[in-house]
Order: sequence, then C-alpha cells, then structure tokens
Amino acid sequence: MEDYIAAALKEDGQLKLIMKGSVEAVATEKIGVVSVVFVTKDVALAKQKFAELNVQKAADDFYMIYSCPVDTYLPKLGHYPSIEISKEDLLN
Repeated sequence: MEDYIAAALKEDGQLKLIMKGSVEAVATEKIGVVSVVFVTKDVALAKQKFAELNVQKAADDFYMIYSCPVDTYLPKLGHYPSIEISKEDLLN
C-alpha cells in the first residue's frame, strides 16, 4: 500500500483525491460508506492532510490517496478511485 500511496503523490499536475471508507451503524444494521474527503493538486498539502486524517481516524476508518487526471471519465482508466467494503466488514 505504501508504494501505491507514493505513486499517487508524484508531482504530476494531476488531482490528488483522498477517499475515506468506513462502516457506520444505522438503526439495526451496518452500512459501508465511501467518501471523497479532500481534493488538491498540491502534493505537500495532500501528504499533510493524509497524515492528519490517519492520526485522528476511528478504528474502522480507512483512507487512501489517488492521483486523477482532470476532464477524464475515470472508469476508462485501468484503476480509478474506489474503496471496497466487503460483506465481512459489515458483519463485525
């Protein structure tokens, strides 16, 4: 994962997206939520925010950084911003 984060933080002029995956309790069930929580082109700012978020995160939160071109339909790329929340994540 560290190699992927390092690759996403290259100075390449692309947007840096920080996404958050979490499992939340709603009434009597759990749901998976994926959110974009920060967007910038500034690599230093993305690193700083990613570190801040990981220090203060809840135990079930997961953050990931993606590098994205602008004006692009992202599903056409080989890999695009997404976080998987499995059925097992919702059962615990």
